[in-house]
Amino acid sequence: MSERDDSQVPGIVVAHSPAETRAYIGSPSIVALPDGSYLASHDLFGPGTNYDQSILYRSRDRGQTWTKVTEMYGQWWSNLFLHQDNLYILGTTREYGYAVIRRSDDGGETWTEPTDTTTGILSTHDRYHCAPMPVAEHNGRLWRGYELSYGKRPHWPVTVCSAPVNADLLLADSWTWADPYHHFWSNGQWIEGNVVVTPEGTLVDILRANVGAGAGVEGKSRKERAAILHILEDGTKLSHNRDRDLINFVGGAVKFTIRYDPVSERYWSLGSKQTDPPANRNTLVLTSSSDLYNWEINATVLHHDDPDYHAFQYVDWQFEGDDLLVLSRTAYDYGLGGAHKQHDPN
Repeated sequence: MSERDDSQVPGIVVAHSPAETRAYIGSPSIVALPDGSYLASHDLFGPGTNYDQSILYRSRDRGQTWTKVTEMYGQWWSNLFLHQDNLYILGTTREYGYAVIRRSDDGGETWTEPTDTTTGILSTHDRYHCAPMPVAEHNGRLWRGYELSYGKRPHWPVTVCSAPVNADLLLADSWTWADPYHHFWSNGQWIEGNVVVTPEGTLVDILRANVGAGAGVEGKSRKERAAILHILEDGTKLSHNRDRDLINFVGGAVKFTIRYDPVSERYWSLGSKQTDPPANRNTLVLTSSSDLYNWEINATVLHHDDPDYHAFQYVDWQFEGDDLLVLSRTAYDYGLGGAHKQHDPN
């Protein structure tokens, strides 16, 4: 029997799931806690799962070793974030489920249980879609992007939710939802939006925009674009300028995370480069911009020559001093037969 061998895997393995389980690791999210420990989460997708489970791990030695903390059912496509001394996890109840949030008062050991719209269920209907996206704070509110999986891909409408910073975030009534923004004309799938404060002090939602042949489906003919939606100050409406707001964005065909660095006064992202040359998700690049419209590649962070069974994707990351703390949904051969395919990581 083959043995697991992490020696060639770049970085530290937080969690693994062999391809034979048909349970593939998705939706990585990571946060550094005030006590110096790290907390990481992921969900599981594939025919070996029920599409409704997230698992959390903790490291007390700056990511060198990890221990399992807990499992959650009814929590999926979720991100971890800190707010006012509490830890939250925000996503959906399952694939295309209800919007849902939980709170932990003890650093992730125990969590609230969402049962209704007063304890963490944030929507009155299901069909919500998202990824582990950042939560932005702006003008006294918290902001997060979602999409609504109405009908067939790729034309899912986009929405954004927001709540006052001092509100009870477990109450659905605390949250305002933007009217769904439809973009049937775009011939693209706009999903997994990053809510970001612009240099002018306004808010935008910058989304993965799968444009071109095979939009919404893995394919090498896809263009690398991102769509920008402008958020009305009260959070109720979204707008888009067709002449300006569909931008060139390396990594824009796969989920990406944008964060602002006040030291360099630039926005930074980690994404899976898929063109020039054509690729799947086997090249992870660091990009940056001063204005959110014009982006440049600063470094190739990870690469593997095999595009079919190796990938670095759906990366979540945080600034930590002079470092970046990075968590990747990774497909890699580690002695147990490798990944099912690059999209289905082990």
